[in-house]
Amino acid sequence: MTDGSDEQGIRRAVASDVGAVKTVTDAAYHPYIARIGVVPQPMEADHAANVAAGRVFVTGGPGESVTGLVVVEAYEDHLYLDSIAVHPDARGKGVGRRLLAFVEAHARELGLPEVRLFTNAMMWENRKIYPKYGYEVVERRVDGPYDRVHYRKRLV
Repeated sequence: MTDGSDEQGIRRAVASDVGAVKTVTDAAYHPYIARIGVVPQPMEADHAANVAAGRVFVTGGPGESVTGLVVVEAYEDHLYLDSIAVHPDARGKGVGRRLLAFVEAHARELGLPEVRLFTNAMMWENRKIYPKYGYEVVERRVDGPYDRVHYRKRLV
């Protein structure tokens, strides 16, 4: 993946993708606003800065429609999955599964032994999905207005 892309059509985002990154993120997270009572943090992220830092990977080739994305950050001992978003029009088509597989492959490529993430406790759909893909609950913690469930997946 030296060029930032993989065989499943996931590539590192570029500046021209920032609008699509915002659109997909907002569409994916907007339904949760009423449920959790606050705007989910991924909707408030600085998408341009994340793209410029090389932290965002998107589905589709240049010029193709972006239907999903991940925002990741490498640390010394893990890859942090900051956000995963799939446009509602693309749900049920395996985009999220492909993105999770990409994140794990990316962590392995970087020599990192695990992936960590968290989700809001009120996003019960996510709390059902992550364990199906081998993620285990590490802790549940309240951070300001957010009630979060933290997960990890060991890759070794």
